[in-house]
Amino acid sequence: MIQKSIHILTQLQHPKGLFVAALDKSTHYSRQAWIRDNIYASLGFEAVKRHKEVVKAYQALLDVLKKHEYKIDWAIVEKPQHRWQYIHARFDPETFDEFQEDWGNKQNDAIGALLFKIGDLESKGIRVIRDKDDERIIQKLVYYLNSIQYWHDKDSGMWEENEEVHASSVGACVAGLKKISKIVDVPQVLIQKGEETLNQLLPRESDSKDTDLALLSLIYPYNVVSDEQRMQILQDVERKLVRQRGVIRYAADFYFNRNGEAEWTFGFPWLAIIYKQLNRPDKAAFYMRKTLEVVNKAGELPELYYANTDEHNENTPLGWGQSLMVVAMTKNQTA
Repeated sequence: MIQKSIHILTQLQHPKGLFVAALDKSTHYSRQAWIRDNIYASLGFEAVKRHKEVVKAYQALLDVLKKHEYKIDWAIVEKPQHRWQYIHARFDPETFDEFQEDWGNKQNDAIGALLFKIGDLESKGIRVIRDKDDERIIQKLVYYLNSIQYWHDKDSGMWEENEEVHASSVGACVAGLKKISKIVDVPQVLIQKGEETLNQLLPRESDSKDTDLALLSLIYPYNVVSDEQRMQILQDVERKLVRQRGVIRYAADFYFNRNGEAEWTFGFPWLAIIYKQLNRPDKAAFYMRKTLEVVNKAGELPELYYANTDEHNENTPLGWGQSLMVVAMTKNQTA
């Protein structure tokens, strides 16, 4: 299953380095590359020590941002007032151009995630940063987060929906700023402001959501919550969101809603990873079994299943989910 999943992820990576979101040619997922999806899709390669693919993806992301550096410069000078002025979240994998349509493209967590993993990889001796140009764009991302005032900036979050202050977005930025502070200049107050917001919001995701699948990111990969916060997040997610064939994103989610909230499969390997790290092999094994139960006949992990059915949507295999499954399998081989 690991080899099959890595083969799938290899097919998702464009020759220039970016990962598209899914393989199915009938959807736009196969033609577009999200910053966030690239971070998560790379985790599977990192887990099996295929660092060449990881570095290629991150260097491509840096090249994307250098192509749009003028936009970052504008945002640093003055806090953006409109969605289109923010760094976009998805790009053409061939041209590195933005997709211009207006949708929930204020996604601050994607920038935090990028800074976090660049800092993390560099600390492990996996060299992503090539030169002073890369360092310059990374430093500007810190200035950008300061300019947009990420700690109380209403963004569309991981699910690209309503603009609110999201704990998962603020936490991603806090984690990113902490990790990258060993490489570029990060004022300590910039981290503190985010931590203050995070402690005020948690265990809620936002004003409108008391819990959310996105909060798992604060445990893995970011690890920016206290023991008490972590256990409350897990308790809330398992009690309110876990379903038979996946984890719903949040209560009353209308995306792919057919007589109920869609069940997102990558919630299972995500929980398996977390419980393995918490030294709970029983729970890790339980969610690993749940993961394998929702793999389709082609060995693919779909994006989601319609509520209370065995029918999945067309976004399959989803790179993000397939990658988390690889991480979960490699971590649980000794479980």
